[in-house]
Amino acid sequence: MVPPLRAQAAFAALRQVEPILVLEQLGSTLFDTALQMVVRDRCANATYTDTHSSRGDSEQKAMSDFYMVYNLIIQLTPILPAVLLAKFGDRGWRRAPIVVPLSGYLLSRLALLLVVVLSLPLEVMYGAAVLFGLSGGFCAYWPGVMTLASLRSTATDRSKVMMRVELLYGIAGLVGSLVSGHLFLLYNSNLEHGTILLIVSTLLHLLSLLHSIFLLQVKQVANQDPGEDCHIISNASGNVPVEASAGINMVNVTLLFAAAILYGSAVGGAMEILGVYVLKEPLSWTATQVGYGNAAGCMIFLTSFLGVIVFRRCVSDVTLILIGMLSFASGIYFMSFVTATYMFYLARSLNLFGLIPMPTIRSLLSQQVPAASCGITLTSLQLSMKFAGLAYFPAFTKIYQRTLDWFPGFVFTLSSILTVLGMIPISIIGYRSPQRRQYVRIQGD
Repeated sequence: MVPPLRAQAAFAALRQVEPILVLEQLGSTLFDTALQMVVRDRCANATYTDTHSSRGDSEQKAMSDFYMVYNLIIQLTPILPAVLLAKFGDRGWRRAPIVVPLSGYLLSRLALLLVVVLSLPLEVMYGAAVLFGLSGGFCAYWPGVMTLASLRSTATDRSKVMMRVELLYGIAGLVGSLVSGHLFLLYNSNLEHGTILLIVSTLLHLLSLLHSIFLLQVKQVANQDPGEDCHIISNASGNVPVEASAGINMVNVTLLFAAAILYGSAVGGAMEILGVYVLKEPLSWTATQVGYGNAAGCMIFLTSFLGVIVFRRCVSDVTLILIGMLSFASGIYFMSFVTATYMFYLARSLNLFGLIPMPTIRSLLSQQVPAASCGITLTSLQLSMKFAGLAYFPAFTKIYQRTLDWFPGFVFTLSSILTVLGMIPISIIGYRSPQRRQYVRIQGD
């Protein structure tokens, strides 16, 4: 009887959301490396009317312009579709926020494959970005994944389930990034560089879509605590102080919004330029090195969650956020002066806890409002950061292009300054929380 039981357990695990998550993230990391290298190859012969621009500077300007437009499309087009898909999900169509975005993932990956195989213009990827956004993109997909993970867990083990999902996401990204550069270099006389990599990426997304349609099971575990409040996953607290208030703490909400927008702008702007920066002299990375660099970014995902586990028992949420922001500010400032690959990894090693702040800010934000306003508050934060992208993507791009001649790393220094500014509202929140106030303690697992 043991083999049948094991087979049933394996099949039950296969019907969960985790296999979809792994397949999608593996495919996405392969796609990211492929897109980065294809953009570099297509922009190699770019020319700008500015006579003072060298050939290398013209290539960098063309690449940064492409990513600016591409990222703006991806940031803005998913907003309305994501809201609609979330409503469908809340009405019982739980697979919709996963199946529809995965179809967009598949189409965008297929578009890049066609660009490479058929030598189509790079601008085709703008259309692919629109299709990706109209499907809801990551903005709809990730909440859909987290919702399904929540439905199958009880209130007591929910944070543990969430952390396992996010760790799987990080590990899959790490593995995919490590192999992506090697796959990009595989080719023969009939195939361009990146063709095999993109075929594998497209197949992985096809498998994840088919899995979500035919195998994914939506199972809800009855909550043993019907009076549970809206404690949206607190990744950063074992004993989190939650103010026992039925109203909205508007001062803290405003400060948290300000910190999130400043930090999100600093991270988003710096990461947009970093992918272009490593392809220019003196680094001039190959596809393999690009994959390893992306893997370093995924490693930060893992170290941030390990940092949460270590620090959550001895420091407050406010201190956790400050640790994460300081980690990113120091690493990205050092990145301003990187001139060799080993220096890049030293800078990234300083970013070990750079992914801690945003989940913790969301957790704190959910504690400042009543349960009935929790969803709309977190959605408003997400939309605010989307609209902030309208400013920081063009700003970082144009500043990078104008400082290429005298200080290419200036945008990273600017990102560090924005991060330090983001630490100020968080520090004010910590200062406004005197010891004499009464809190409800949520015991960790």
